[in-house]
Amino acid sequence: MIDISHNIAPHDIMEAAFVLKRAAPFFPSGTIHLVVVDPEVGDNRRPIGLKFKDQIFVGPDNGLLSLVLSREAVSQIVQLTNKTFWRDRVSSRPFNARDVLAPAAAHLSNGVALSNMGEQTQELHPMHWALPIADQQGVQGWIVHIDRFGNCITNIHRSIIEPIQGDRVFKCYVGNTVLNETGCDYHEAEAGDPVLMFNSDDLLEVAINRGSAATLLDISKGAPVNIVFGEEKTLSFQNSFFDSDQPTQK
Repeated sequence: MIDISHNIAPHDIMEAAFVLKRAAPFFPSGTIHLVVVDPEVGDNRRPIGLKFKDQIFVGPDNGLLSLVLSREAVSQIVQLTNKTFWRDRVSSRPFNARDVLAPAAAHLSNGVALSNMGEQTQELHPMHWALPIADQQGVQGWIVHIDRFGNCITNIHRSIIEPIQGDRVFKCYVGNTVLNETGCDYHEAEAGDPVLMFNSDDLLEVAINRGSAATLLDISKGAPVNIVFGEEKTLSFQNSFFDSDQPTQK
């Protein structure tokens, strides 16, 4: 058993989905993920299990798993209605995690087929990631996640910037600062200084070497990030800005 995180902000479905989406690809086939961030517990949202890329995900159908899938194909979705696999065959509405979801994950780990746990369905509660806006003048995105180090991760992927930036200089407006240089590692900035870089997921990230960018630069989740392109420079910095050999350690 691996505890990926108990540090998700209360009721924050998107943060839970972001963390799980980044972690799940590094687990082997057959992994069972139990995820419970459930602000609508006790309502009519369904407890479900689904198969995706040879892994099983068990959780509430409140949009969280739709975000993890990001419109990719799922091979099976089951509403967990078979009370044989519930705790004592009953469930208190406020405690589905204990009475339905955790027992389902346990039975799955003991070899029970997902198809035996309830009714097949094709529907998931829809929820979608906000996408950045880009044109030849620049890119507008948002901070989608702040980790426990205070690193601020945007929804701006390398593939959004690379085709339109070319050799042009840029300014990045975020929080209370403007950044116009990039690095490939946290340590390319002096201790206490900010650095703009693509992280191991190729998402643009604002960080401070040995400090919290969220605190020191007054950045909160959902804050806008605006990149404005200027004139071409004589010496391109594309090699540093788009270096694909990114670190994975903090």
